[in-house]
Amino acid sequence: MKFRNVWMVMVLSFFLFDPASLQAAEAGHNRVLVVDQKGSGTYRTVQSAIDAIPANNQQPATIYIKNGVYKEKILLPQNKPHVSFIGENQHKTILTYDDTNASTGSTTNSSSTMIRANDFYAENITFQNTAGRHAGQAVALYVSGDRAVFKQIRVLGYQDTLYATGTGRQYYENCYIEGTVDFIFGSATAVFKRAEIKSLGNGYITAASTTEAQRYGYVFIDSTLKKGTAAAQSVYLGRPWRPYSAVTFLHTKMDDHIKAEGWHNWDNHDNERTARYKEFGSTGAGSSPANRVKWSTILTQNEASQITVQAVLGGADGWNPEKR
Repeated sequence: MKFRNVWMVMVLSFFLFDPASLQAAEAGHNRVLVVDQKGSGTYRTVQSAIDAIPANNQQPATIYIKNGVYKEKILLPQNKPHVSFIGENQHKTILTYDDTNASTGSTTNSSSTMIRANDFYAENITFQNTAGRHAGQAVALYVSGDRAVFKQIRVLGYQDTLYATGTGRQYYENCYIEGTVDFIFGSATAVFKRAEIKSLGNGYITAASTTEAQRYGYVFIDSTLKKGTAAAQSVYLGRPWRPYSAVTFLHTKMDDHIKAEGWHNWDNHDNERTARYKEFGSTGAGSSPANRVKWSTILTQNEASQITVQAVLGGADGWNPEKR
């Protein structure tokens, strides 16, 4: 299991199941809260561990989640920054629920897990919505905080799987995301590096709602677009949920489910004047630069070389998620 630093490995291995030692660890620089639905941890639910973190928290807090299927609605509110979720195993630590737009009255409220706080980190976890293929909008993971980092996670659902939104910056590394329609959507500035994006049916991978003021929206680097099932025969790279939608694919391998034209205008020709859809170095059967819609852009090598993780996410504070 990969952790962010040696100190965290020592804490989790030495203190993990000893309540007295855990209390001592919590008195240090990083509070550790252990969740185990079977009772060996300090908490049985993820939400109860979140609730134990004080409002306006400034001390780093790590919620270590043991293997299990945790069916619960999870909210990390805006006033609880500097929190990490570390799972025991990427495939066996599962945070899930089955709400939908119809059952809750909004797509946002359908979210199984909602991260609103800044400076969030997650690793080795599956975020899931099990409402099903025909349930409509059903979000597995909602993220709106700034400086959010996700490594080695899975996000599972169908329509609207990952809601990466807000005005903040998000970084996804070595992650797996699956869905059918608009399954990566929202207004965030986000980088997906070495991500595996799997289409489970016909539809659209992205539906960015980037604002005109944002230079970048979603940027995929060294990633793979996979055909997940035989039902995925006709998939677009994206369509603009709002004008000025911005999505870029750099050095991405694309299976043959990706349509030759690449992009869709959401049946609104005005979107063709504002959408900022770009590619460079696409490979695989789904890469077809000569056939892409004329209102998208094939970048030059020089233009593409300037689009780095740091260039997209650095901001005024110089944030570099790759060094975390």
